[in-house]
Amino acid sequence: MFSSVAFAQDAAPAAAPGEPSAFAGMLPIVLMIVLFYFLLVRPQQKKANEHKKMVDALRRGDKVITTGGFYGTIHKVDEDSLSLEIAPDVRVKMDKSSVAAVVTRTEPADSPSVGEDTKAANSKAASGKQKVKAND
Repeated sequence: MFSSVAFAQDAAPAAAPGEPSAFAGMLPIVLMIVLFYFLLVRPQQKKANEHKKMVDALRRGDKVITTGGFYGTIHKVDEDSLSLEIAPDVRVKMDKSSVAAVVTRTEPADSPSVGEDTKAANSKAASGKQKVKAND
């Protein structure tokens, strides 16, 4: 009685010469996973990293657009939030990640070349004003 069952569970039959192997059957699935990675996952991760860099570089005076469609000027930047001026004397506190894009970026204040140019322009303007006053 048990001996007939043992013979029935003998080794699996060998694959015929024309049949594909198990690896060849899984190859299309593996190729689809690789395709999804390069067409969907990787570009999304790249865009997320660019957005994180943009959010980290936000500073006071930048003109931005939010994900809600508000255009405004950054008034104050905190660690996780910012104060956005959307109209004169109208400020909204929002999360930094809600900034969709920077419309106009301000230059850093500690740049020496900008400061020197500004000092030179101010001194020229001051001397020009003195000359105008002297001519009156």
